[in-house]
Amino acid sequence: QVHLVESGGGLVQAGDSLRLSCTASGRPFSSLTMGWFRRPPGEEREFVAAISRSDEGTHYANSVKGRFTISREDAKNTAYLQMNSLEPDDTAVYYCAAGGPSGWEYWGQGTHVTVSS
Repeated sequence: QVHLVESGGGLVQAGDSLRLSCTASGRPFSSLTMGWFRRPPGEEREFVAAISRSDEGTHYANSVKGRFTISREDAKNTAYLQMNSLEPDDTAVYYCAAGGPSGWEYWGQGTHVTVSS
C-alpha cells in the first residue's frame, strides 16, 4: 500500500506560478511511476503529467505542455508539479497518482488550485 499526500495548492491570479508536491510512503519510491491528474469543476478527471521510474521519461497533456513541469526527488520520496503561466482553465482539484506496470494504483486526496482572471 502506498500513501500519497499532496500540498501546495491555493488561489492565484492568471500568469502566476505554483508548485505542487506529492510525498509518498509505504513502498520504495524509486519503484513507482508518478503522475498528476486534475478534475476541473463539473468535469471528469483528466491526465496532466507523468514521470517514469528513475526519471527515464516524462509525458504531458497538450494543454499544459510548455507551462508545467513534472519532476521527482527519490531521496525525499516526493514528486513535484511546477505550474507556470497559470490560466483560469487550470482551475481544478489536482491529484497525485502512483503506479507501476498495472497502471495507476494509488491516489492522493487532492489539492485545490484556483486561478482567477
